[in-house]
Amino acid sequence: MTVYDFYLLMDQIAPFDTQAEFDNSGLLVGSPSAEVSAVLLALDVTEAVIDEAVALGAQLIITHHPLMFSARRQMTDEDYEGRLIRRLVREDISLIAAHTNLDQAPCGINDTLAELCGLTEITGEGFFRSGLLPEAMTAAACAEELGRRLGTVVRLMGPEDAVIRRIGLCSGGGSDEWASAAETGCDAFLSGEIKHHLALALADRGIVAFECGHFATEEPGMEVLAVALQKALPALECNVRVYVSEVPAYAFPR
Repeated sequence: MTVYDFYLLMDQIAPFDTQAEFDNSGLLVGSPSAEVSAVLLALDVTEAVIDEAVALGAQLIITHHPLMFSARRQMTDEDYEGRLIRRLVREDISLIAAHTNLDQAPCGINDTLAELCGLTEITGEGFFRSGLLPEAMTAAACAEELGRRLGTVVRLMGPEDAVIRRIGLCSGGGSDEWASAAETGCDAFLSGEIKHHLALALADRGIVAFECGHFATEEPGMEVLAVALQKALPALECNVRVYVSEVPAYAFPR
């Protein structure tokens, strides 16, 4: 397969034309015609992730978060993103990012998060999802259960004894979707990052907030994406190794 073949495959899973206007998803670094025998999936491109790709012999990295999210005027080794891009070019590794298109895709980041949280009767469109817990529980118990399921520390913003049954959510930095939780009668809203003033707005509406961490709410979606790619590859009669990064969040470069 080529880099462009993977671009087309990703476009089927999470169409690039559904990305938000501010986004920068797509093929960001590399040649569409480059051959790929191994691909590494990661939430972000970092020096440690590039080290991992080199060790695995991967010619392509697929991430959730894009580089060059904002316009750039220089690509130097003194600049963090510039250094990463220059390294990718030197190592002849291509980069595809699937960001807001994967956030809202069926079985994408937010669907994965809702299922991982144990919600049922999941509904929603765009970036927002909501669903029911199997049974009502207190906010304190819910925070503990969410922390166990997501492998993270959950910050509870609201009364510990509040009764929670319906949860609305948006992964990562999706706290701006809080209004959808209010509109759909949710008892709680969950996101990776929740700004203080939005937590106050939620409290004013009688809604508990759960802040679960950007990485913890999005990284599980990369595992699901890997499964989707692995299922598609045999039908294309190709033998490409698909890896999910094992680099810890915020790992230092070697």
